[in-house]
Amino acid sequence: MLEFGLDLIEAIQTARTPALDALFSAFTFMGNAEFYLLLAPAIIWCVDYGVGARLGILVLLSATLNVAIKDVLMQPRPCDIRPEICLDDAGGYGLPSGHAQNAVVFWGLPAHWLRSSWAWAGAIALMFLIGFSRIYLGVHFPTDVLGGWAIGALILALYLSTRSGVEGWLASLGIAPQILLALAVPAVFLVIDPNREIVQAMSAFAGFGLGLALTHRYLHFNSSGPIWQRAVRFLLGVVIVAVLYAGLRAVFPREGDAYYLPFRMLRFGSIGLWIS
Repeated sequence: MLEFGLDLIEAIQTARTPALDALFSAFTFMGNAEFYLLLAPAIIWCVDYGVGARLGILVLLSATLNVAIKDVLMQPRPCDIRPEICLDDAGGYGLPSGHAQNAVVFWGLPAHWLRSSWAWAGAIALMFLIGFSRIYLGVHFPTDVLGGWAIGALILALYLSTRSGVEGWLASLGIAPQILLALAVPAVFLVIDPNREIVQAMSAFAGFGLGLALTHRYLHFNSSGPIWQRAVRFLLGVVIVAVLYAGLRAVFPREGDAYYLPFRMLRFGSIGLWIS
């Protein structure tokens, strides 16, 4: 199966052009953490806080589960076997594709919320193109992408089928149990598999969940307002995101340092808290 995947990637790359390289690199960027750090806050702050909050929780859980499954299956990437076909940087194991999995979750929920055939058509197109870009760039086997789509669809379906009961139960909790839950879920994952990707996602989850509890209890934030107000709100907010993301990375310990993971937890926890 892996040999078939390698041959298929090489066949696809025979059609390479600079324009296609740029196009599929752009679609791959739409599955990167940096893209979510721009779009998710825009939805939360400027479109609909509730939908953005649900998106944030689901994508962070999906990203964590993706890394955990990869660490169990330990399947190599195509570029680990044939480095010459790799057109992008990628680390860690390959199956399932995180870009494909998270694309289904991230774009599927707004499409469901909008309840429009056009929204679903756009969402499915983005799911396909983001997943296919990983094959074109030689960083995932076709089976990695298919696996990512399948797991993402399962996560989305599970959420949509249980959300009324789960969200009602969460809303009924006091602020102390909500905060405890926001910290306990990441703690479980961090004890089981404390690698840098899970530290990133689960620290952001802890900060994000803490922010949700505090906002629900004290702030009652409303993302509506005139277009100019939403634009200013987004620009001011995203400047702080950039400072926390890039500024703290520049001054915090680098990978390999004994204090790297604790400071990574602080960095992404702060980002999640600020956004929510």
